[in-house]
Amino acid sequence: MAHTNESVVSEFVLLGLSNSRELQLFFFALFSTVYVTSLLGNIMIIVIISSDSHLNSPMYFLLSNLSFIDICQSNFATPKMLVDFFVEHKTITFEGCMAQIFLLHSFVGSEMMLLVAMAYDRFIAICKPLHYSTIMNRRLCIIFVFISWAVGILHSVSHLAFTVDLPFCGPNEVDSFFCDLPLVIELACMDTYEMEIMTLTNSGLISLSCFLALVISYAIILITVRHRSSSGSAKALSTLTAHITVVILFFGPCIYFYIWPFSRLSVDKFLSVFYTVCTPLLNPIIYSLRNEDVKSAMRMLRNRHVNSWKN
Repeated sequence: MAHTNESVVSEFVLLGLSNSRELQLFFFALFSTVYVTSLLGNIMIIVIISSDSHLNSPMYFLLSNLSFIDICQSNFATPKMLVDFFVEHKTITFEGCMAQIFLLHSFVGSEMMLLVAMAYDRFIAICKPLHYSTIMNRRLCIIFVFISWAVGILHSVSHLAFTVDLPFCGPNEVDSFFCDLPLVIELACMDTYEMEIMTLTNSGLISLSCFLALVISYAIILITVRHRSSSGSAKALSTLTAHITVVILFFGPCIYFYIWPFSRLSVDKFLSVFYTVCTPLLNPIIYSLRNEDVKSAMRMLRNRHVNSWKN
């Protein structure tokens, strides 16, 4: 990640969320709570799925990998943001800034593809139930996870390959709490119009294509479920509701940012907080509240530990 000789900026200044000391203390208390809850919640999902044989299915294998990505996403910028609430001069090195850009787009790209894989899993389970065990085997699930990470990393590298060599020779203030790619590109000492279009095209295509694939998949699934009247369909609908809720809350801010990526409003900074800090909390909350199998496994795990303590 070495920058060119034209680049004289060795660090960037992060303006953060607010200059108010009172607000910064409030944000620290709020986001540290969200951060810890998110970490514990996603770790809990991984532990529950790995310890309960009833959850040894492709859907829960993919869900545990989704929780792992969310753990990673929770740690790429949030810890530094929490520390920076107590620092007057918030800075990040050039290399640290590039690392944040790389990690964010890797995790986000991977999560998008994994959500598509989870939608495919539900499509096969509900629309082709007789072929489910044949199609959705462990090998295919591992391939899905590998493809998700590969797409995320390639997506991120394609951004970083152009950004790292931009000439940064003066302005170095990033109006956010982390290195947001569009805001960093704007600081380059050159005409960045083509770079902006390239970024919009790259991120926009993967976001919109994944979102459209998810919309089509879930629309077909919902139509199929609607024509069935059974307890199994009710359970499937409950699971689908959790999936669809996660997709909407995840892709909403993402698509917004890539529709207007270089025309930022003050509210965008707080949408960035939701996207980077709060999104990893969605999965444990939504799946633990909406999924009966996960709730049942949680009760069994709790009872097992309570009984072991009593003995």
